[in-house]
Order: sequence, then C-alpha cells, then structure tokens
Amino acid sequence: QVQLVESGGGLVQAGGSLRLSCAASGRTFSGYHMAWFRQAPGKAREFVAVITWSSSSTYYADSVKGRFTISRDNAKNTMYLQMNSLKAEDTAVYYCAATTSWYGQSPNVDHTYPYWGQGTQVTVSS
Repeated sequence: QVQLVESGGGLVQAGGSLRLSCAASGRTFSGYHMAWFRQAPGKAREFVAVITWSSSSTYYADSVKGRFTISRDNAKNTMYLQMNSLKAEDTAVYYCAATTSWYGQSPNVDHTYPYWGQGTQVTVSS
C-alpha cells in the first residue's frame, strides 16, 4: 500500500507556470508506476501524464504535450508535474495516482490505478 499527497496547486495567470508535487509514503516508491489525472468542474476525470517507476518511459495527453513535463525523484519519494504555458482550460483538480503494475491495462485510464491522492486545485486565470 502507498499513500499519496499532492501539493503545489494554486492560482496562476494564463501563460504562467506551476509545479505540482506528489509525495508518497508506505511501500517503496520506486516500485510504482505513477500518473497525473485532472478533473474540471462538471467534467469527467481525464488523463494527463504517466511515468514508469524507473523513469524509463513517459506518456502525455495530446492536450498537454509540449507544455507539461512529468518526472520523479525516487530518493525523495516524490513525483512532479511541471506545467508551463498554462491555459484557462487547464483549470482543474489535479490528482496523482500509482500502481505496482499495469497488468496489461492502458496506463492512461484511471481504473488502472488503485492508489490516489486527495488532489490539489489548479486555477488558471485568463
């Protein structure tokens, strides 16, 4: 089992940058694949980015490619999401998620991940 806590959310102007963090505790962090999802008011939760436990692979939603960067520091048990060139449509609650294995499932689907954080609010003003 792993516990996840997001931080770093806040209010930022369009075109600005924000860095989110996801701190993990419990089982060894390095053994988990990690992902970021987000959910805007009145909308379904959507995939943002994923990173393997060894940082060997990353994958991004088309809507954030070239603007967001996912990374992790296993020594600090922390995953990050660097968000640049933020747009109003990026406004959402951002969640980190973890799984020990994808079990052949799609890494960009929320039900793949059994462990979730509480979320951190990101608001981008236009």
